[in-house]
Amino acid sequence: MVGMISNFLTNPILSNVAQSTTRSVSIETGMKAIGRPSFILADKKLDKSTKNYAAVKEFLYQLTCLGVYMALVIPVFKNGAFALAKKGFKDEKAFGYFKNAKNYLNYLKLSKMEKAERLNVMQKKGKNLEFSEQIKNNLINQDKPEKYSIVKGAIELGNIVGCVLGLAIISPQVSHLVVHPALKLLGFEKPKQPAPTPEQPQSADIKNTRLSVNA
Repeated sequence: MVGMISNFLTNPILSNVAQSTTRSVSIETGMKAIGRPSFILADKKLDKSTKNYAAVKEFLYQLTCLGVYMALVIPVFKNGAFALAKKGFKDEKAFGYFKNAKNYLNYLKLSKMEKAERLNVMQKKGKNLEFSEQIKNNLINQDKPEKYSIVKGAIELGNIVGCVLGLAIISPQVSHLVVHPALKLLGFEKPKQPAPTPEQPQSADIKNTRLSVNA
């Protein structure tokens, strides 16, 4: 079972899907945040107040979706997938070389550079590069450092899961909590007025009513 999961995580197809998903989500959400409000404002069939309300609401919703993606997918799902895989693959040394997903992604970025450029960047950043000795040796001594595909695959799987859950489930819930209060703050929605409470009959009125009934 572990072997099957390992093969899945190291499959290049997973990497391609994850990269495609990340680009698609970022580009699509950014375009929606600009495009949809623009189309709404250009609609001549709607009156001005309706257009402004709908355009601002759509912009805030798409902005919330992008915020959820950036705030949840990157730090939560990627790091969560890394931590989960680290526990599941206890015999895999690669996970022990990195503190978290961000640490690995920094390493991966450097490993793709040419050796001269990589060493120059490492020299400039110095102590800010918190890598283990094994990882430092890879970056300094190897022309093409090991990519540790199983670590990469675990993080990319977390990215895919995060995109699906973040945009399909979490974003609508968060937007409901954010968009309407923001619209009220901007003056596009009026706070709901409390329903008027029915007046209670005065005691004298009740007494008169009883007398009239008895009569």
